[in-house]
Amino acid sequence: MSDTMWALTFDSERDGWRRSTGLVKERVPVPRLDQPGEADRSSVIIRVKYAGFCGSDRGIWWRKAFGDMIEGSLREEHKTTRVVGHELLGEIVEVGSRVTEKYGYLPGDVVSTESHIICGVCHQCRVGDSHVCARDKIIGISTDGCFAEYLKLPAKSLWKTDVARLRPEVAAVQEPFGNAVHACQATDLRGKTVAVFGCGTIGLFAVLIARGMGATKIIGVEVDPKHAEMARQLGCDAVLVPQAQPDRPNASDPALREAIRELTDGMGVDVALEMAGFNSSMNNAIKSVRRGGHVVLFGVKNGDAVIEDVHRVVMDGLRLHGIVGRQIFGTWEITRRLLEDRQNGIQDAIWKVILEGGRDTLVDIRDWERQAFEGMIGRHPKVVIKFTG
Repeated sequence: MSDTMWALTFDSERDGWRRSTGLVKERVPVPRLDQPGEADRSSVIIRVKYAGFCGSDRGIWWRKAFGDMIEGSLREEHKTTRVVGHELLGEIVEVGSRVTEKYGYLPGDVVSTESHIICGVCHQCRVGDSHVCARDKIIGISTDGCFAEYLKLPAKSLWKTDVARLRPEVAAVQEPFGNAVHACQATDLRGKTVAVFGCGTIGLFAVLIARGMGATKIIGVEVDPKHAEMARQLGCDAVLVPQAQPDRPNASDPALREAIRELTDGMGVDVALEMAGFNSSMNNAIKSVRRGGHVVLFGVKNGDAVIEDVHRVVMDGLRLHGIVGRQIFGTWEITRRLLEDRQNGIQDAIWKVILEGGRDTLVDIRDWERQAFEGMIGRHPKVVIKFTG
């Protein structure tokens, strides 16, 4: 193993959060295990095979999200460079002295990882809500991530992956697929009508999962024509285009609400999955569910939001449910079953439709170039970086 490796990084001194965009490809030191430390005795070194570029990474690329977390964690670590990225498939090449006995991992094992490194001792962790750990660290944001040839991770965060059952490029996106699984787990979807507001990557995953979990009708809501067509290919019964209200940018679209009611016998959908994060999209979701309906809020937007007609939320008995991350590791178990079951077609649909069979969605780190990559992430909802394959 060389002393240095290729990685995609943000440097707080060189780049500056407010005066730059993108990531820099550079050589950085390869992480090592220092056995005297308790943390390293329970950690592993992973050779990265594939890494997915997600919405959070787009937020970092365009400096719209996570700047405070990245710069704050760098100050705590007394360094300036952060390796970004948190969706991965890799092979363990070295294990700490306690790893095999405690967790069963060996060199050669192929793994993905939960991106939230939990503390295990806070109140949330102790009562089973570890996905909202009070002291978690996020790979690629508050600790170094997987846009690199190697990375060091605690063994407790890993998820063993069978590449005989799961295509490696798809295995690299188990983590974001798990986000959509968690959102679809918020309520029982069997026999339900579902609307997905925002058909980006997680929304497209949700279309597949909702169908796999028994939804009877799925309506997509999406402004991007390419994403809308993907939603149709993945099984949406209808895809609608919301219209902005120029005089009220936070407001819902009355025509969209009526179109959804027409598709649901005048009632509205049973479940609305809000995946976009815009205030208007949240109000569209709330306005589009039936009385007693369930609104799942996954899309993220900083700052305040306005809820239209909050009286209706109360009097119609609506349930608003915020979702973050994945339940550790219950969501991963369901993710495995959905992806490894070849009869449901989900794995093949991800590869053929969302990843477009690797055409212009897969780039080798050796060939990575900033301007070309920026074009790729602008054209496609999901892009995967190959490190060792």
